[in-house]
This record gives sequence, structure tokens and C-alpha cells, in this order.
Amino acid sequence: MSDFLWTPAAMAEAMGAEMHGDLPAGVTGISIDSRTIKPGEAYFAILGDVHDGHRFVDAALKNGAALAVVEAAQCEDFGADARLLVVDDVLDGLVALGKAARARLGARVVAVTGSVGKTSTKEALLRVLSAQGPTHASVASFNNHWGVPLTLARCPADVRFAIFEIGMNHASEIEPLVKMVRPHYAVITTVETVHLEFFAGIEAIADAKAEIFLGLEPEGVAILNRDNDQFARLAKSAKKAGVSRVVSFGTDKKADARLIDVALHPTCSAVHANVLGQDITYKFGMPGRHMAMNSLAVLTAASLIGADLALAALALSQVVPAEGRGTRQLLQIGGGEALLIDETFNANPASTSAALNVLGAAGIGAQGRRIAVLGDMLELGPRGGELHAGLLEAVTSNAIDLVFCCGPLMRNLWDALPSSKRGGYAGDAKALESQVVSAIRAGDAVLVKGSKGSKMGPIVAALAKRFPGNAALDDAAV
Repeated sequence: MSDFLWTPAAMAEAMGAEMHGDLPAGVTGISIDSRTIKPGEAYFAILGDVHDGHRFVDAALKNGAALAVVEAAQCEDFGADARLLVVDDVLDGLVALGKAARARLGARVVAVTGSVGKTSTKEALLRVLSAQGPTHASVASFNNHWGVPLTLARCPADVRFAIFEIGMNHASEIEPLVKMVRPHYAVITTVETVHLEFFAGIEAIADAKAEIFLGLEPEGVAILNRDNDQFARLAKSAKKAGVSRVVSFGTDKKADARLIDVALHPTCSAVHANVLGQDITYKFGMPGRHMAMNSLAVLTAASLIGADLALAALALSQVVPAEGRGTRQLLQIGGGEALLIDETFNANPASTSAALNVLGAAGIGAQGRRIAVLGDMLELGPRGGELHAGLLEAVTSNAIDLVFCCGPLMRNLWDALPSSKRGGYAGDAKALESQVVSAIRAGDAVLVKGSKGSKMGPIVAALAKRFPGNAALDDAAV
């Protein structure tokens, strides 16, 4: 069996490309980043939001790229002997290669979308399925118009399972992506009030998520959250799209995978569930009721796909949060420690409330406090102020002691907070940083969360630099 992911000839045929230079026998991978490319990989000179990848073709080839895929209009910028595949448009070429990868794929394919929990669900599925056979999945959150075809193009032909994350913030974004992926199983984790800036309401968001049904393979299965208010609308959309089977998960007694009980620990969840008629108890290596719900979606998909359910449940204990999605570290402060929870990857009202629930369950020292450091949740449209102020309920119900806020939208929560819970406010994260660093003491549990555009990550970095420590271990008794 060949060690190559693609031969140049197969790539050229799929993309309608012209071959230039002394091309190798094959390529071992696909890259769009000249800085991290590995020897033997093909470099695609994508036109990005900031840079044109053609500027880095020479660097990629020098760093060991097997070949570069470039557009015809810029082909003459490179030497006559440069190892190139020349196409009209590089992104279109990547899409074509992704479709060719799907056409040769014999795996069972799962697509995951949802307002919250896409990446954690995808990562948990990867952990579960890779223990039972060769599995390919999206890297990080590669879930958009270039991330999906890139993930497809990177997929080996001989894997048993393939998992794709599909995202959107506008209508009509999911449909072309899912028609590339052509999944056998489509998971929608939940539908919540996110990206409201681009939608008339939550029903419109549900309809956009329902586009995932339009690419399902014949006899494909939709896996839906029965507890979500949009379940009936999604199920109706699935039926309209020709989906013959809808399988549900949740606490509802009618759910096919039902959460019977969950014990929430600071770093994990102990779950008792019935999955498609099979009673099962397991530990999920991520805290929070919302995570326990997503674990049901994972086990449902795994069971339907043909994986061993008991082994799948066992693998869930090994799941850990992805970077910026609940990762924990211990800060060394004086003679004690504080817990730092990093939730800076992104934020919306549902995920922020869930994160506050996790903070509320976190252990603290004798003199410790639960502290939330919150940045603006973006893309919420006219309801942004109201939705930020609405976080007060989660702050209060979880006994959060202090809240630090930054950004004009989070000012609405700041104004709603009682004075006893006000830790500090600033117009942006950079201005808030020193206030947070100076306030933390041993015994505290600190959550940092905000949308990407709020740039909360540097606050986490500042705390880790000022109080270097270690990753927090899972010491929950389950």
C-alpha cells in the first residue's frame, strides 16, 4: 500500500491542473501554511483575508514542500523548474480535490454542527472512534469554506470513520459544505441565540443549521437534541429534506438516547444514560451538564455507526477540553494555588452561561473566590445589550463572587451587577488585564471568556506568566 496521500497525477486530474517541473511520485499531506509545512506535503497558495499565499510559495518549496498549487495568473512569478500544479483558482482547486477525496472514500462519515459544542463533540467523537478503527477528523475548528475542503483533501482513502465539523454565521453557508462532505450521520448539538446580527431570530438560525440535512446520503440519519426548543422545527426540516430517520438525545422521556442522571464534578461528569435501549454508566472527561448532553450525541453517533458502545463510553473518560474551550491550569500564588479556566476561544449567551455553571461547580480554597472575567459576546445584533445583561442570572445562581467586565456590550452586565460583585471594568481586554492580575489570590477559581474579537486570550497568558503553574489534574472521585 502506498504511503502517499495523493499522486500529482491524481491531484491534477481532480483539479483540472497543469503539471510543471520535476514533480515527485506523491505527496504525503496538504498544507496552506508555509510556516508549518512538512517535507513531502503539497502547499496550496490560498488567498486569505490578510495574505496571498502566492507570496510564500518559494518559502514553502524551500522548506520541503513536494509541490505547490498556484493560479495560472501568477505562474510566471516562479522559476521554470518550480514544482507546480497550476489551476485557475486555488480555492476552487482545493474544493475539487476535496470532492475527489470524498468520492474515493469508503468510510462512514459524520458531520457535526450546532450553535454550541461543535468542536468538543467532534473531538470526543474522534477520541471514541479512533479507538475502534482508523479515523480522520477536522483539525481545530476547520469548519468553513476552506477548512471543510482542506479536511476532505487530507482524508486518507482507507480510513474507517471520518468526522467533519461544519460551521456558519450566515444562511446558505452550510449547504455547499455538507454537499461536499455527504455524511451518513448529521449531528446538530443545539440551536441557540448566536449570530443574531445576521438572522431575524432563532427560528432562522435553526433553518440555517437544518441545511445540514440537504447533503445527507440516502438513508442518512439526523441526530438531534430533543430538549432544544427548536427540535420540532429541525425534525420537520429533516423530513422535508427526505431524511427517513431522526434519532434524538436529551432528558426528554421520548429521547432515543436519554440522560437519566448526571453527577457534575469540577473536572468531569459521571453520566447514567440509556443509549438506543442500552443502559450505560460512564465518566466523561469534561465538566458541565451541557457537556454531558453532548456526550449523548457522541455515543448515539458511535452506536449508529457500528462502534462498540461499551468501548466508546470507556473512551469518553479520556476526552479533555481543546485549547481555549475549558482548559485548566493551576497558578502558583505565594504558598498556594488558584485555578484558571480558559474559555477564550469564543462566546455566546448559551456557552457563557454554561461556562459560569462550570465555574460555579469549581472547587475553591478556604479564602478563595469564584471570579468571572468576561469580554463582549459579538454578532448578537440589536439584542446584544439585553443578552449581556441577562448573564446576571447565571452569575447569581452560581454564586460567582466577583465579575470583571470589558467591552461596550459587557458594560450592560456591569451596570446590572450588585456593587458587591463588581471586580473591575475596562473598555477593552488590554486595559482590564492589570486589574485582573492584581486581584487574583490563592484559593481562587478564575474563568476567562469572551468572543474571539474580544481578545481575552492575552489575559490568560498574563496570568500564566505572572503565576506560572501546571495543568490542573482530574482528581474527581467518580
